[in-house]
Amino acid sequence: MESNIKIFQATINELNLVAPLFNAYRVFYGQQSDISHAYEFLKNRILNSDSIIILATDNEKSLGFVQLYPSYSSISMDKILILNDLFVAEDSRNRGIGRKLMDAAEFFFKKNAFAYLSLETSTKNLRASRLYESCGYTKETGVIHYKLKNPNHIC
Repeated sequence: MESNIKIFQATINELNLVAPLFNAYRVFYGQQSDISHAYEFLKNRILNSDSIIILATDNEKSLGFVQLYPSYSSISMDKILILNDLFVAEDSRNRGIGRKLMDAAEFFFKKNAFAYLSLETSTKNLRASRLYESCGYTKETGVIHYKLKNPNHIC
């Protein structure tokens, strides 16, 4: 079967292709499946220009996505990009899709002159860590990641 892999920035028109992948990504990280909420969440990100979603497809089949969030660094007084989500569908793994998505994220980052592109992953996600390191990412030392959860927030 001939491969027709396309990597492109998703728009509102591709929500039906991205939402199931995004839902599967969340389930991978222990969240409950909620496809309608996933759809609405991504719809709002796209409509509000909050994130950039790069999608991989093969003959209209969704293979994977990467979601990038623009932000700023006070220290460097410059714009930065956060690679928040990377996911490849289980039946599409070992085809280089993750690498292609990482390359597309890097291209977007350089083309739009961000100061740096950062990401984080679970210490247990060794497969992702190997991919990131093979793409030239380095682990930061001397940094501790903290999180404060709002006890009044209902998810």
